[in-house]
Amino acid sequence: MITTITLNPAIDKTITTNEFNIGSVNRVTSTRVDAAGKGINVSKVIKALGGESKAIGIFAGNSGEFIKQELDKLGIQNDFIMVNGETRTNIKVVDIKNQVTTEINEKGPFIEDKDLRRIKEKIVDIIPEDSVAVFSGSVPQNVDIDIYKFLIEKAKEKGVKCILDTSKKLLSEGIKAGPYLVKPNIHELEELFGKRLDSYKKVVDVTKDIFKYGIEYIVVSLGKDGSLFITKDKAALVEGMKVDVKSTVGAGDSMVAALALAIDKNYPFEGIIKLASATSTASVMTEGTQPGSIETIRSLENKVKFKYI
Repeated sequence: MITTITLNPAIDKTITTNEFNIGSVNRVTSTRVDAAGKGINVSKVIKALGGESKAIGIFAGNSGEFIKQELDKLGIQNDFIMVNGETRTNIKVVDIKNQVTTEINEKGPFIEDKDLRRIKEKIVDIIPEDSVAVFSGSVPQNVDIDIYKFLIEKAKEKGVKCILDTSKKLLSEGIKAGPYLVKPNIHELEELFGKRLDSYKKVVDVTKDIFKYGIEYIVVSLGKDGSLFITKDKAALVEGMKVDVKSTVGAGDSMVAALALAIDKNYPFEGIIKLASATSTASVMTEGTQPGSIETIRSLENKVKFKYI
């Protein structure tokens, strides 16, 4: 079983325009609304891949109720606590002509101390022993930056392989707990180390400072340029595939879902690379945060190209 933790879920409203012009009137060509938040996105993709997961975290208000209903419709197990306030709504503006996505994300509700204690206890209790858990995304505005560090440490006591996908101080603190896998994108990694990483060698070199915490895998998303899969003793560069891009929203979450499933099923290194890369690529071929179809993912797996560096 894979457990996904979403402390700051969202309703994603994706607006598509032919060309987005700042300061001007823009005409919308399509709109869609999705139950989202990084961990929830991961659970949706795991489901599309034929796997099973349980989504846990924090909901608030009518938006939280809507997300729960959507998860129930999809047949995704979920166990969220309800708190006061309102789960956030995030706006994604997709510019078709320039293939650029602009995101406007709300902060999320204020979480009272008693509710934060409840969710910490629930997470630690629910995650099964010797399983896989995904900790991803932002946290509500008043939650401490060491929340993922605390939860990962507790999960590891149960033999859980933890995947961390977040940014800024949540990432730097979470790394200290030694998760099994960390998945920053190149911009998050540059921010973590405070310098430009303009070559693959520089990326691989700086990750040596992360492995000292006991991490087994580091996967770095490079956008259209592909990704780097790195362990202590090897690194593989995966080429970006040229496909018809409809939305890049959720591509990283799709990769995390495939990584979690591959780890749960004990895939070899190259099998992890192929499934994760194909799943991420398939997601950009769909609108909003919809996962790619399993048929598309399987066909793309055969087209994944990578080399050891």
